[in-house]
Amino acid sequence: MIMVVVPFLHVSGMALYPFVLMKRADMKLDKVLVNHERIHLAQQLELLIIPFYLLYLGNYLVNRAKRQDHHTAYMNIIFEQEAYKHEVNLNYLEKRKFWAWRNNKTC
Repeated sequence: MIMVVVPFLHVSGMALYPFVLMKRADMKLDKVLVNHERIHLAQQLELLIIPFYLLYLGNYLVNRAKRQDHHTAYMNIIFEQEAYKHEVNLNYLEKRKFWAWRNNKTC
């Protein structure tokens, strides 16, 4: 994992394998945020990176087509649900099962 500070980023953090982009340098110390992004890196790897982005975008667009606003559509992305659900468990990745994101259901 390579952390890069990107001041013009519109979110706190973003995982773009193998990078984790952070809005500010001090966010590198936020263990929960870093863990959230590390979960996304694991998701990206197991889907061989490009398919992850296609599924991520597709899931978001389906959610928007269901007339969900941006925030709700984002929060209902299956990959985000797994990351938010387990971000505070700093040991989660040690026991995480392959394709664990499939166990999260969208609203």
